[in-house]
Amino acid sequence: MSTMAMKDEDPRPALSRQRVVHAAIAHADSAGLDALTMRQVAGMLQVAPMALYRHISNRDDLIDAMIDVLFGEIALPLGGTDWKTAMRDRAMSLRDVLARHRWAIGLMESRRRPGPANLRHHDAVIGKLRSAGFDIAMVAHAYSLLDGYIYGFALTKMNIPFNTTDEMAAMAQDMFEPFPANEYPNLAEFVTDHVMKPGYDYGEEFEYGLDLILNGLEGALTA
Repeated sequence: MSTMAMKDEDPRPALSRQRVVHAAIAHADSAGLDALTMRQVAGMLQVAPMALYRHISNRDDLIDAMIDVLFGEIALPLGGTDWKTAMRDRAMSLRDVLARHRWAIGLMESRRRPGPANLRHHDAVIGKLRSAGFDIAMVAHAYSLLDGYIYGFALTKMNIPFNTTDEMAAMAQDMFEPFPANEYPNLAEFVTDHVMKPGYDYGEEFEYGLDLILNGLEGALTA
């Protein structure tokens, strides 16, 4: 059988930078970024590791490209939407992206060679705030407040050691058991009367805090 015929029978799509990057994202989503190696990505794509280097320079280049894909998943604050709605939608979208790609929380703002989606996102956020009447200093304040809250909340949510009321109850028992009763009455009240109530979801706190920040920025803008 000729080489041409063998190539025609190969069901795999041609290797590309996009395929490499999306395979790496899928691997990081399932196993974490620490477990990501070029060899593992090559294995997912069923190619030799050296084949990746026709499309990716090195691991840093790969991570830059992965982060750029994630920025492309975040809703851009464009169009005629008012700035508060746009910033709220953008914050909710970013929160959801970070929940899907937990490995990326500490990397989103760390890239020394940001890609076009990364730059487009930041430019759009600044542009929306500027068009709403924020001066440059206020843009910096708003961006810092919003991203500090979004990334901080996402990191806290990711590391909370319980997901259900039953898990919280077991954790509370272990937490308070070594200490005398009523040693920490305020914490005990908070846990038993609020956190352990059926239906409590720490993730729902996000929108409350976000609205406080947006209302505060609105007040500062109109002052």
